[in-house]
Amino acid sequence: MSSTQTRSTTLRQTTHAFCHALINPPTPSILLTTHFTSAPSIHEHGPTWAHARLPFLSKTFSGKLACEEYFRLLSDVLEMQLPADAFPGLEGFIVDAEADMVSVVGKGRFVSRKTGTGWDEQFIYRFGGFDGEGRVGRWEIWADPLSAWEAVGE
Repeated sequence: MSSTQTRSTTLRQTTHAFCHALINPPTPSILLTTHFTSAPSIHEHGPTWAHARLPFLSKTFSGKLACEEYFRLLSDVLEMQLPADAFPGLEGFIVDAEADMVSVVGKGRFVSRKTGTGWDEQFIYRFGGFDGEGRVGRWEIWADPLSAWEAVGE
C-alpha cells in the first residue's frame, strides 16, 4: 500500500469515527481532545446577518476553548438529532489525501430550543489540517441557515 493510500485510509477512518461520535456525543472537551489536533478550528458557513439569532454562524472558532464555545452556542440555540444512519459508511467519505481534505454529506433533524420548531436537512462537512495521526485540524460546516433562522424566530 502506498503512503497516499495509507494516509487516505487514516483520514477516512478518523473523520468517520468523529462523525459517528456526533450521533451520541460526549462532552465537547472529550470530542475535541479525542478527534482534533491541539489547535483546532471550526467554521459553520452562513450569512453574517444571521449572527444575531445564530451566533455560531459565519465565525471561525480557533483553539480548543473557542471550539468548545462553538458547541455551547450551537447547543444553546439548536438541538441536533442525528439518526444512526446520519453518515454513510467509510466508502461515503470523500478523501483527497494530497490536498489533506475529507468531505462527507450527513443528515439529521434540528430543533429550535426557543420555539420547538424542527426541520430535517442534509449538510456537508469538510475536514482539513490533519496532523500525522489523522486528527482533525479544521472542520467546516455547510448546513441550512435559512431553516434555522426561521425555526429560531424573533
